[in-house]
Formats: sequence, structure tokens, C-alpha cells
Amino acid sequence: MVTAYVNQISTAVPELDVHETFVEFAPQLIDARGKMLLFKRMAERAHISHRWSAVEDPVTFYGDNPSDIDTETRMIEYEDKAPKLAQRAVDGLDLGASAGDITHLVIVTCTGFYSPGIDYDIIENCGISPNVDRTQIGFMGCFAGITGLKTANNIVRADPSAKVLLVSVELCSVHLQKPKSLESMLSFLIFGDGCAAVVISAETTGIALDSFKQVMVPDTRDLITWRIGNAGYDMVLSGKVPGQLGRALNPENLKLILAGRTPDDIDLWAIHPGGRTILDAVENALELDSDALAVSRHVLDNYGNMSSATVLFVLAEMMKRAAAGGPTGLGSAMAFGPGLTAETMLFRLE
Repeated sequence: MVTAYVNQISTAVPELDVHETFVEFAPQLIDARGKMLLFKRMAERAHISHRWSAVEDPVTFYGDNPSDIDTETRMIEYEDKAPKLAQRAVDGLDLGASAGDITHLVIVTCTGFYSPGIDYDIIENCGISPNVDRTQIGFMGCFAGITGLKTANNIVRADPSAKVLLVSVELCSVHLQKPKSLESMLSFLIFGDGCAAVVISAETTGIALDSFKQVMVPDTRDLITWRIGNAGYDMVLSGKVPGQLGRALNPENLKLILAGRTPDDIDLWAIHPGGRTILDAVENALELDSDALAVSRHVLDNYGNMSSATVLFVLAEMMKRAAAGGPTGLGSAMAFGPGLTAETMLFRLE
């Protein structure tokens, strides 16, 4: 059986760091003083220092009431900014003439749509052959980064000569609204914009992809939802998610996810940093050492939650640290999204 490898990962974020500005601005959108004070306490405990936004002038774009902006206006902003960010990430791979060797292009995005889409723009601007095989994975949520890797893995295993370019681009910032609840405001607190571009092939360098498993948690359908409304995309991110994730990571599911291994057998944990409480829940459920999720916490601190791109940022940081003499070995990646669904992957980084 052919093994697929993540050969390279390049990441890009917009230039505008909006986290502190948002923390100062958000309480103005909350009417009740008690909720405002609770939001401030949660912001202090979020373990996020930076989040990046492609909306270049948020004050003008959002105005006095972010909910006044209709979905069409938000999609125009997405169509303008998302392909530019994607091109920066692809350019970071420095493919040069080898861009013409890309046989498959897989796009992952949950925060916007237009057609011809980002795949078309990448072909036009990044030297990719117009005959490339194209796939778009849309609206699956934060776990879709691993879904993209699984798709690329299947392509390479079916055709060992394939060279796949996976691009995950998310502009969460275009969907800021006046909160309908404290939970919705807290979800706006953690999301940011980012893009990861990944090359996957049978070339034996980088991260070897082993196996993929998906777990759906029963009776959790409404805990994470993502729907298109008249004023952008409406997200629900329930405070019950961390507890349910802990329940999902039970011995029976872990046996499936880890292919019969135990957490003690895993050297690297690439956990999607959906928020501090998500990482805490995984760490507690798996009884991990306090530094086991250091890379995921680093990504959360510096970028926030960038939906599907985030777990790819974690893998990129692991590759960077390994190249500098950092940890290697057998790894487990997990990302969580609507459903409640956990998409998981075993990998090896040497």
C-alpha cells in the first residue's frame, strides 16, 4: 500500500491583528452589565493574544451594528480577500516550475462561496495547470482540514504519481454580528482568519499519513451549528461542547481512533485548538502531560480558531519544530465541528 506524505505546509494570515481591538469593542454590543463583565473575564481566560482579520477597516465595514450588513455584502468581501490570502499561502510553498506538476487541487472553505471560485483564482495566479483535477470541500466546519488531508490521502493511494495541493482558507471575520446571546459573543471572541497550503504526494519526506477515523457524538446535533442567514453566517457554539468531547474520547472510541494503541503510545498530539476549554477537555480526557498540547496552545495564542485551517497550522508548527531538532514520532490529530463530529488522523513525523 502506498503511503501519502505531507511534504510541505505554508501558512498565511492577514496583516491586521484585531484581537485586542475586539476585546475592547465587544462589550459595547452587550446590553446587560452582568454579561458584559462575564465576557471580559472570559476574554482574559481565553489564552489568545492575537487574531488576524482580512477586513481592512473593521470600524467602517461593521459600522454601529454589524448585523446591518447583509450576506451579499459579506460574500463580496470574502470574494475579494480570500483568494488573495490563498495566493499568499501558495506562494509561500515556493513551488516555482514544479507548480505545473500539481495534478489535483483540493479547496477547503467554510466561510464563503463564489463561482468560479478560489480554485479558479489559484490556477490563474499560481502557475497551476488549467487541466488540474479540482475538488471543493465546503461548509463542513472546523474538522474539514483533516477531511481535506483524507481526500488527498485517498488520491495519492489511488494514484502514486499524483501531487496534490490542498488549500484551506477561512475568513471568519466577515461574519461578525451583534450577538444574540453571550455564547454567540464568546464564539466571536475566538475566531480569526487564516490560510494553509499543503503539498501531499508519495514522496517520502515530511509527515506520513497513516489512518483516518471519524466519530460522531450521539445526541449533540445542536451543540455546534453553522447556517446561512440574511446577515451572514449564524454560528452556535454551545458551552456544553468541551464536556461532550470528553465523553466522546472514551476507551471504546479511542481504541478506534488510535488503531488499538493507547495515549501513552502517541508522541505528538495535533489537536484542533477550538478554544482553551476544548484543549483542556482533550488533555483531561486523555490524561496527558501538561505540555502535550503545547503546539496547539501556541497556535491558539497566536492565531485563535481559524476553522478548518487551524489544525493544519498545528501540523505546520510541528514540522517547523522537528526541522529544528524538536519532537518527532507517532502522532494523533483531531479536529472537531458540527454534528458534534470529531475527524481524526494518525500520522508519523520523522
